[in-house]
Amino acid sequence: MEKRLPLFLILSFAVLMSYQLLTAKAPKETPAVDGAVPGAAQVESPTPAAPVITLPPEVGELRVETEERETEDLIFGSNAEVGTYLARFSNRGARLIDLRLGDYVRKEGLDEAERADTENWVRLLSPIAQPDGSETGSMLLRTSESSKDLERGTPLEDALWTMEVLRTGDGTPLGVEFQLAPGSGIRFVKRFLFQETSQRFLLELELHNEGPSFKSATRQFVLTPASSIPREVDDSFYQGPQAVAAGPIGADFDQMTFAMKERSVRASDQFGPLTAPKPLAFAGVHDKYFAVIMRESGANDPPTMVGAAYARVFDAEWVAQNPTEARDGWRYIDADVFLELKLPETGQSTTYTYEVYAGPKEHDTFLEADPAHDLIIEEDLGMMSGIGNVLVWILSLLHTVTGNWGTSIIVLTLFIRILLFPLNRRFQTSMARYQKKMKRVQPKIAELKEKYKNDAQKQRQEQAKLMQEEGAFPPLGGCLPMFMQIPIFIGLFSALRTNFDLRQAPFYGWITDLAQPDRLMVLDWDIPLLITTMHIDYLNVLPILMIVLWVAQQRGMPAPADEQAARMQKMMAFMPIVMGVFLYNYAAGLSLYMITQSGLGIFEQKFIKKRWPIDDTEIEPKKEKRGCGPFSGFLENIAEKQKEHMKRVEAMQKTRQSGGKNKRKKR
Repeated sequence: MEKRLPLFLILSFAVLMSYQLLTAKAPKETPAVDGAVPGAAQVESPTPAAPVITLPPEVGELRVETEERETEDLIFGSNAEVGTYLARFSNRGARLIDLRLGDYVRKEGLDEAERADTENWVRLLSPIAQPDGSETGSMLLRTSESSKDLERGTPLEDALWTMEVLRTGDGTPLGVEFQLAPGSGIRFVKRFLFQETSQRFLLELELHNEGPSFKSATRQFVLTPASSIPREVDDSFYQGPQAVAAGPIGADFDQMTFAMKERSVRASDQFGPLTAPKPLAFAGVHDKYFAVIMRESGANDPPTMVGAAYARVFDAEWVAQNPTEARDGWRYIDADVFLELKLPETGQSTTYTYEVYAGPKEHDTFLEADPAHDLIIEEDLGMMSGIGNVLVWILSLLHTVTGNWGTSIIVLTLFIRILLFPLNRRFQTSMARYQKKMKRVQPKIAELKEKYKNDAQKQRQEQAKLMQEEGAFPPLGGCLPMFMQIPIFIGLFSALRTNFDLRQAPFYGWITDLAQPDRLMVLDWDIPLLITTMHIDYLNVLPILMIVLWVAQQRGMPAPADEQAARMQKMMAFMPIVMGVFLYNYAAGLSLYMITQSGLGIFEQKFIKKRWPIDDTEIEPKKEKRGCGPFSGFLENIAEKQKEHMKRVEAMQKTRQSGGKNKRKKR
C-alpha cells in the first residue's frame, strides 16, 4: 500500500464504521395498545375484525383437553444424516420448545461418539426462562380480537392440549399431533410431520366446526413459527438473531419487499411490525448460520399469511448471571405471523398446511428449500452484496483446488495484488518522481519562506507560483488501486461473517474457524482504559501480527519530502494500532487477508524494488498526468483556473504600483 497505507486505514475505518451503523438499524418505538397481543397488536389488521359472537351454552359441551402437563423428546432421522432432529414438544400450548439439528455440531474436532451426542448438536430453537417462571416456545397458536370467542377462559397458547406421537408400523416416529376443543364448538388440531432426509417439516392446522352456531367466516390468528434462536457469536461484529418477513410471492424476486429487525437493548423496542405486503412469501427468524423460516404450502387457497411482527425475548437466566448488564437482557427475538383462517361449515373441517425450513443457510440447500431465501443471503452481505458474492464464488473456486479456505484467502489476496500491481507501479513511479522534484524545489521554497516571512499571503502566492512553474503536484492518479481495495475489503468483511461455507473452516494449527477470532488461549482479562474497561476473553494472535506487519510496512516507506506529508505520516502512525484493536475480535480470515496484503507489501519494498528499481527520472510537467482516475480532468481545470487567478493578481498588483508612481509624478 506504500504511502497510501494511512489513507487506506482511515478510509477503511470510516467505511467500516458507516457500514456497521447503516446495517444495524434500530427499530422505531411503537406504543403498546391496551389488551393487545405482544407483537400482533402493532400491525393493522389486514381485514376488518369479525364481530365477536356470543355462543349459546349447549355449544360448549364438547371438550378435548387434558389436566396434566406433558413433554416428549423425539429423534427424527438417524445417524446424523440430513434431516436428523431432536425435538422436544410440550402439550402446554402444543408448542415446540427445543429443536436441535444433528447434521451439524457446535464445535469442530469432535470424534464420532461426541458428534452423536445430542448435547453437541446445533441448537436451532431453545427454551428461554421468563421473569414470570414460564419459558418460550415455537409454533404457538394464539387468537386475536376476531377469534377470541373461540377460546373458553384459558388462551390457546396456555391450554393443555392432548398429545399423540405419530409412528410408522415399526415404531419410528413421524411426528406429533395435538388436539384441543375448549368448548366453543371449534376443535383445533395441530400436527407436526417430519420428512425423511430433509431439513424441512410440515405444520398442519385443522379446524373442525362442531358447533351449530358458527357460520363459515374468516378469523385472524397469530402463529409464532420461531422463537429464541441462540446467537452463534456474542459480539456486535456478528449478526444476531433477526426476525424476517418478505412478500409477495412472484417470479421476479427483486420486486419483493423485505423487512427485518435485529435485537436491541432498548426495552421500548420489545415488539413491533414487520411491514411486508400480503400474502407473505415467508416469515421466521434466522441467525448468522441457521434459520427457521415458514412459508405457505401450495394447498392453501387463498394464501393465509397476511402479516408479521417481531417480539423480543428477555433472558431472565442470563440477567441473573450478569446483573450489571440487565439492559442487555433482550437477547432473543420471535417472529409472529398473522393468519386469516376461514372457519368451515358446521360438521366440516378445513386443513391449512405450512412448510417450515429448519436448517443451515448454506447457499444451495437454502435456495433449494425456497428460491426466495436468496433475499436473506443478499441482506446478510449488505451494501457490498455484489462484490461479496463474487468473492465467495472465487473463494469457492479456489477451495476446490487448494482444499483449504485459509489458503484460498491467501491465493485470492495474491491475485488481487498481482491484478493491481501495474496501477501500483505507476503510482510508485509518479510518487518517486514527485519526491525527487520536491527535494530539488525544497531550497527554493525555503528561500521564499525567508523572503516573505512577514507576509503570509504573499508567501503562499509565491509558493503556489513556484509549484506551478515546477509542476510539483502530488501524484493523485495512483489512488485508484487503493479505492479498488476498499470495496474488496468490505465485501470480504461481510462474507466472512455470514458465509456458511466458512463456518468451522480450519486453517492450520490452533486456527480452527476462519469465521471467528483465532483464540489461541483463554485470558479473561479486564484492561482499564481512560473512561471504560476493555474485557479480553481470548488471546488472538493474528490481529497482533497484523498490527506488527502494518507498522513494519509503514516504517519501510521513504520519508516524505514536504513538511505537510511528513506531519500527516506522524499523525497516522497510530492508525494500525487503532485498526488492530477495532478488528481484534473479528474473523481470523479477514486478519489473514490483511496479513497477506502487508506481507506482500513488505516483500515488494525489500526485494522487488531492489531488483527492479523505480524510475524517478523527472519528466516535463505537461506530460505528467495528474488527478485521480475520472477526476483528473477536474483537478487539471482547477490548476488552470488557479494559474489564471495568479496572473490576474499579478496584473492588479502591477496596475496599483504603476498608479502610485503616476500620482507621485503628477505631484
